[in-house]
Amino acid sequence: MKHDITALRGVVPPIVTPLNPDFSLDLESLTRAIGHLLTGGVHGLFFLGSTGEVAFHDRAARRRILEHAVKIVDGRVPVLAGAVDPATDRVIANARDAAAIGADAVVVTAPFYARTSQSEIIDHFRAVAAASPVPVVAYDIPVCVHSKLERASVAALASEGVIVGLKDSSGDAGNLRYVLGDLRDTKVWCLTGGELAVDGELLMGVHGVVPGLGNVDPSGYVRLYDAAMRGDWERARREQQRLCRLFEITKVALSRISVGAGGYGGFKTAMVLQGIIAHNTTARPQQPLDAGETEAVRAILRETELLP
Repeated sequence: MKHDITALRGVVPPIVTPLNPDFSLDLESLTRAIGHLLTGGVHGLFFLGSTGEVAFHDRAARRRILEHAVKIVDGRVPVLAGAVDPATDRVIANARDAAAIGADAVVVTAPFYARTSQSEIIDHFRAVAAASPVPVVAYDIPVCVHSKLERASVAALASEGVIVGLKDSSGDAGNLRYVLGDLRDTKVWCLTGGELAVDGELLMGVHGVVPGLGNVDPSGYVRLYDAAMRGDWERARREQQRLCRLFEITKVALSRISVGAGGYGGFKTAMVLQGIIAHNTTARPQQPLDAGETEAVRAILRETELLP
């Protein structure tokens, strides 16, 4: 079943990629993770994003992940697939793979490693969109690609019909407000990639959220989104406050490991404790959370009512 990706709204978690201790793909755990998210009421799923450790998986592994994901999701919600690589032609190859497998859209960052200008970034998106059999979603994540997708660039891509949506992980709420104004008279939607101020950004006008923390508590983000759609901002605020406390699982290991590993390593560790996935293995060279850090995660899960 193909979905109208232009109508995407709501909670679209960027799903983790479970790994075995030998770093091979753990597809049985991926099946359980998908089921957990669908049971939580999410409105779509984003595979091979930053939380999915996309940069650490080669083309063959990416294909295996998507093939399994599309099979298990079975058309119940839209499937977005990360087509993330440093060079335009490699992104196009990823996009064609994703489309052939059955993804509804591909999510594309600016090129990285090489230092590209905004005009080169715009041409990159134009080329990918022209070659991709499925719609393109722009992904603004300067902390990872070291290049900001500037407001004028987003407006140009939207006005030309190059993109159908924007995932904003810039952390720049002021710029986001301007971007939302620019997109108001277009059909391009915007989802926030942040976890900590979703209530405020929904009030600002974003159309939903792509929360890595949603792997752990999809129901919490769905409750937050539903409350906002009803205009019950006090309920949304309370849910957001609880989720902010839960987000502390991403910080328990930061004195020892990287921010990225602390983030999706924290998510994976929580999911192990919840019985969703089998291992908290992260892709090399990143290190997983250790036993003491795992106990800190357990305490936070209990405090936020996710473990008895």
